[in-house]
Amino acid sequence: MARQASSGEEFARPIRRLFVGALVVVLFAIFVLWRIDSPRAERFRAMIVDSIVPQMDWALVPVTKAAELLDGVQSYARLQQQNQDLRRELQQMKAWKEAALQLEQENAKLLDLNRVRLDPALTVVTGQVIADSGSPFRQSVLLNVGAARDGIMDGWAVTDGLGLVGRISGVGQKSSRVLLLTDNSSRIPVTIQPSGQRAMLSGDNSALPVLDFIEVPEEVRPGDRVVSSGDAGVFPAGLLVGNVVQARDGRLRLRLSADYERLEFLRVLRSQPAEPIDAPATLIGPVLPTPPEVALTDGEVADG
Repeated sequence: MARQASSGEEFARPIRRLFVGALVVVLFAIFVLWRIDSPRAERFRAMIVDSIVPQMDWALVPVTKAAELLDGVQSYARLQQQNQDLRRELQQMKAWKEAALQLEQENAKLLDLNRVRLDPALTVVTGQVIADSGSPFRQSVLLNVGAARDGIMDGWAVTDGLGLVGRISGVGQKSSRVLLLTDNSSRIPVTIQPSGQRAMLSGDNSALPVLDFIEVPEEVRPGDRVVSSGDAGVFPAGLLVGNVVQARDGRLRLRLSADYERLEFLRVLRSQPAEPIDAPATLIGPVLPTPPEVALTDGEVADG
């Protein structure tokens, strides 16, 4: 077996040498043929090219496919870059859209503030909310209007474009604090329409304040309109507060008309204090003089 393997190798080695030599000779002949500068050689080269190259399309298929694949990869890279650019532009457009929506809402609030009809005797100061100190224990916001420039005073009512928000509770030189109706320490007298029932709106740090001390609860229905009553001079009468709703526990609560989720611009109502009445008699009218024919003296009564 070893002798047969060695003889096979001795036979294959000359064949390889002969094949390599022939290949070298052929390549050298082709090189020389392509280097000859002669019209006959040029015609011969053209004839070879015309006869061989059209038949070699199958050999060019891998090259063509590789070129198409390279173009596809480059096109995919360009598409990926364009996709990233479009995503960045979409993010910018979303940011601009959000800004436009905020401006639209702000404009709508300002228009609502301009359309609200109040008592002509009331003057208003419009302020912007600059801080929200709402917490589980206190519900209030801070306005950029104060006592020095705008003459803000404690106790004045504050509204947005829809309804009553709260009252001024703390005034600085350039800012003031608004105690919201939802705060646990907020208590205001209200009137329920159309029944005319009087009640007390009590905040409990929830979105739905409680209606307490209703005169006749049976006459109150969910959906009834609630306005400020003006009792005790706390607020001007007739300010819209909200609508009655019935909670799951059966208690009557109030869905506030003011949009507490977007408190940006608020109106402070300059309410003038009521003129005090010193003489109690003026509450029922002036004292009329006694007619002469009715007035009798003690002596006339005794003679009679």
